[in-house]
Order: sequence, then structure tokens, then C-alpha cells
Amino acid sequence: MARATSPSPQATWRGDLTHALMAAVLTAVVMVPAFGLKLDRVGVNVIVQPHWLPVIGACVLVFLVQMVRPWIVRHVVRRIPWPTQRPAVSGRQRTLLLLLVAFAAVIWPFFSGRSAVDIATLAMIYIILGLGLNIVVGFAGLLDLGYVGFYAVGAYSYAMLFHWAGWTFWEALPVAGAMAAFFGFILGFPVLRLRGDYLAIVTLGFGEIIRLLLTNLTQWTGGPDGISGIPKPSVLGLELTRKAAHGGETFHQFFGLTYDSSHIIVALYLMALVLAAVTLWFSNRLIRMPVGRAWEALREDEIACRSLGLNPTTIKLSAFTMGAMFAGFGGALFAARQGIVNPESFTFIESALVLAVVVLGGMGSQLGVILAAILITVLPELAREFAGYRMLIFGLVMIVMMIWRPQGLLPMKRHQVEVP
Repeated sequence: MARATSPSPQATWRGDLTHALMAAVLTAVVMVPAFGLKLDRVGVNVIVQPHWLPVIGACVLVFLVQMVRPWIVRHVVRRIPWPTQRPAVSGRQRTLLLLLVAFAAVIWPFFSGRSAVDIATLAMIYIILGLGLNIVVGFAGLLDLGYVGFYAVGAYSYAMLFHWAGWTFWEALPVAGAMAAFFGFILGFPVLRLRGDYLAIVTLGFGEIIRLLLTNLTQWTGGPDGISGIPKPSVLGLELTRKAAHGGETFHQFFGLTYDSSHIIVALYLMALVLAAVTLWFSNRLIRMPVGRAWEALREDEIACRSLGLNPTTIKLSAFTMGAMFAGFGGALFAARQGIVNPESFTFIESALVLAVVVLGGMGSQLGVILAAILITVLPELAREFAGYRMLIFGLVMIVMMIWRPQGLLPMKRHQVEVP
């Protein structure tokens, strides 16, 4: 038998050099249009001013990293005696850790600024959306590019119920979830026989149909202008405003507090936190139930799933319905936070962003989705000077993740059984 020979050091060095040069060239191709060329207006003329320093710096940095990384992996990382098993964490320790995290999340807004709490509220909304889409994409393996449609249904359900019937947030919240679940159930029927790219195209069309309907049903939805004046949720039936709308008692009057406009921001964050915790608990229970096992079976192999006596039709409908319900809850919370909804808030980019949360965190991983939602929401706010390059940086990060860690930040742990 021929014995496998390892490549010589010279061949390995040439391969690393070629790879580093290709990475530097690709970096230059991406960086030159965005950072290397700048348009300046001189009178009535527009001239192109080259700025090569950031491009050269990025290319040199990428080249050096690509040259050093293989050497570190071969001579440092592989020689470290990594533990073969993770240290066991008892159920009591896990419960204590969760209680500490929950306590910190509850008391944090009382020691933070108003802007930070408002951003955290948006992060909670994306956590709800990510956990909902994780049911469809991560657990059931159904690629949904029109998830923003259910998000819009939930937001407009609360907005229209307030505008036309005078419903409060707590009255409209279950209806928003039910309406979004109904639309998810309706969407499930056309895609029963579809999979892969065809499924993605149909769901993408569904999201665009919802947005166009909201734009054109002017007499009901307000058209492109949307619906404004949506009130914030009340607490124990008490409004968090300076004066009650109908002459009643406000929250600060009932408890003898001095009115502060930040009260409503903190209250909205706590409501979003509770709703995100309920979504996490509910989805965690679902995946441990037979329906969750059926979703995983459908994701792994639909033919094998059918051969086991499971009905793929029911499984797909349940996944779309459950995932859409959580999007409806998130949409109602979004409408309460913004105070106004319009069709431009529910474009395809929102679906792509929520899908990126699921992929970046790790499909099927709930903790990964939570971490990715926080990162995607908070990091752009910390680097506002790069706001013009937000989507470019976001795309580069996704490319890097797909190359170096395609399983996500915190991949889902799959149970394995060793057969002797």
C-alpha cells in the first residue's frame, strides 16, 4: 500500500503565500470602490479623489493575517492539550446563572441612559423575531424570506385595532399574534410541495404582497403614510403619560412619583424583556415536545420523515403558524415602541436581517440567536461614524462567518450516541 506523505515545508509555504495573495487581492477589489475612491465637487464638476492609504493598510493587514494564521494553527493551536470534554454544569448551577442574568437584565435600565434602554428594547424585538424564525428555518429547515410579512401583520393589527376600534395594547396583543399565525397558516398551503430555492421564492413573494397590500389599501391602512399616534402600553391599567387621556389617574399619580418621561422607555423595555423570555421558554418547550422532534425529522430528511408515518403537511403548517405567531407579537411591540407604522418599515431588508440573526447565531441554537440579535442591534449604534458603510461591513462579516464558522457563533448541540 502507498504510504500517505505530508507536503514539504516549501510546498506548504507556497500554498500559504498564494492563499494570502488571493485574499489581499479580493480585499482590494472590495475596498477600492468603497474606501479608495471619493467623489468631490469642484464648482460644477465632480472629480474622483483617490485615497489609497486605507486600502493599502487593509490589504497588508489581510495578507499578514493570512500568512501568520496557518503557522499559528500548525505550531501553536494543534500542540495545546485541549480538553476533550466540556466541564459538566449541574442543573442548579445553570438555574443560578439564568437567575443572575435575568436579575441583571431587569435592574439594568434603572442605571442606564434613555437611548441605551431604547436600543435594548429594539434588541428584544429582534430576539423575539429571531426565535420565531428559528422555528421555521432552524428547527424545521424551511427557508423563509418573507418573514417580515408576519411582522407587518402584527404591527398593523395593533395599529388598526387602535385606530378603528380604540383597543389598547394588551387587548390587541393576542389578536396580533393570532392574525399573524393565521397568515402563516395560509402561507403554509401553497408551499406544501415546495422545498429549497422554490420555497424561498414563494415566501419572498408573500412578504412583498403583504407590503404592497398595506401600501394600496389606503382607506384601511393609511397607504404610504401609515398610521400614527399609536399609544404606548399601559401598566396595570395606568397610563405612563403626564396626563391621562380620559381624565383618569396616571401611573406616577397613583404611586405618588414625580413624572419622568423615561418611565415609559423603561416600562416598554421590561415588557419586551418579559415577552422575549416567554418566547424563549415557549420555543424551548416546543422543541422538546413531539412537534419539535417532528420539525427536526423534517429538517433532516423529508422522505425519511414521511416513511416514519409523520405527515409533512401538518409539520410544515405547524412550523409556519408558530413562527408567524411570534412575529405578530414582535410587530405589535414594534408599533407600540415607534408610535407609527408604515409599509417602508417592513421591506425585504428586514427579512434578510432577521434571517442573518438566525444564521449568524447558529441555526437551531436559541442562545446563539439571542447573542446574534444583540450584536446586530447594538454594534451599529456603537459605530455611528461608519453608518454609511453599515451594509458593506455587515456583508463582509457574513462572508467571513460563512468561511470561517459556517455553523454560527453558538451552534446547536446535537445529541450523539456512541455505538460500541
